[in-house]
Amino acid sequence: MATTQEFRIILSIDETAKAEAAAALYHYDVAVIGTDDRARIGAKLCDASGAALGGLWGRTELGLLFLDMFFLPARLRGQSYSTQLLIAVEQEARRRGCKQAVVETSSFQAPEFYIRQGYAEFGRVPLGIEWQARVLLRKERSMMSRMPGAPVQRNATRSTCAT
Repeated sequence: MATTQEFRIILSIDETAKAEAAAALYHYDVAVIGTDDRARIGAKLCDASGAALGGLWGRTELGLLFLDMFFLPARLRGQSYSTQLLIAVEQEARRRGCKQAVVETSSFQAPEFYIRQGYAEFGRVPLGIEWQARVLLRKERSMMSRMPGAPVQRNATRSTCAT
């Protein structure tokens, strides 16, 4: 005779449960797809003292570069640092074999920056704020940076800019 289990749905932001579910999903994906190539990627901008001022972070997976977070203080915007950070990350993604890049941003953030860098909008979802939306953009490999950027220092393990 089969037994019946009782389950409960609980609204939760439990980070442990989330991490366990993410690990289980990742292992499922690897088993189905047959490859395990997910890796973090990032570049940071440092001042002369070695302090991190901002940067660009994401991941590469299954031939895609996902850009997750990009921040520079307002005083450093418009001086090519954003472009140099993006070029550095795109070049590393190309080295890893990525064929496309994808970013999700808000209309009040920087979609125009990405469009100037060769990204094309492929989706838009209205936000609960009038006239604002989440904007989905992508860039094909043929458009991904081939230009030399600022010298890139590889430092995957340290959390500071100092060498």
